[in-house]
Amino acid sequence: MQILVVDDEAPIRELLSFNLKKSGYEVETATDGRTALQKAPEADLVLLDIMLPEVDGLEVCRQLKADPQTSGIPIIMLTAKAEEIDRVLGLELGADDYVVKPFSMRELLARVKAVLRRSTKDGQKDKSHEEALTIGGLRLDFSSYQAWLHDKPIALTPKEYELLKLLVTNPGRAFSRDELLERIWGYEYYGDTRTVDVHIRHLRAKLKDDPTVSDAIETVRGVGYRFARRPA
Repeated sequence: MQILVVDDEAPIRELLSFNLKKSGYEVETATDGRTALQKAPEADLVLLDIMLPEVDGLEVCRQLKADPQTSGIPIIMLTAKAEEIDRVLGLELGADDYVVKPFSMRELLARVKAVLRRSTKDGQKDKSHEEALTIGGLRLDFSSYQAWLHDKPIALTPKEYELLKLLVTNPGRAFSRDELLERIWGYEYYGDTRTVDVHIRHLRAKLKDDPTVSDAIETVRGVGYRFARRPA
């Protein structure tokens, strides 16, 4: 998933970008409100500072929530202001959460994860609630746990199927190996993370007859894997 970080202070942008990327997110940045409005439609979540040049954060929030194209994108407000009136105003304009500087990075990442989970549950970005999904020559039937490639059934193990489903229903999002182990295997795995690499290798081999699908399972150096975003 892609997160847009909007802040005019370079150290904060760099700190947020580093930690978000480390957690497996794609990151775009903006230093002012006008740029934020231009980049927001491509984001899955916006971290938005209130004190911005050009257009302040509250006005950016108001415009994003008023536009049907961007109204569903969750917004977490960031500000050095601690006054209650600013928090209330931001929430009244449609912000999903509010964090006051200085903030704990662990707390902010937890809030990001929680807001994204809520928005996904509401069906704004996640396609995993659909009964089936077709990408190129690949078709997944979520109700029957079956997969076809060019109308021929693919023999996937349950873990391979769940791994492929997670990747294709979150195009563009980079998942770390540890996160994939936790989400697919269902527990915090303390052993060798090469088990993920083995399953990815098997998936690529089974999908090799359609390179547009197999090649879309990309390795993200130093992080893990993602399924490449399809062209609009």
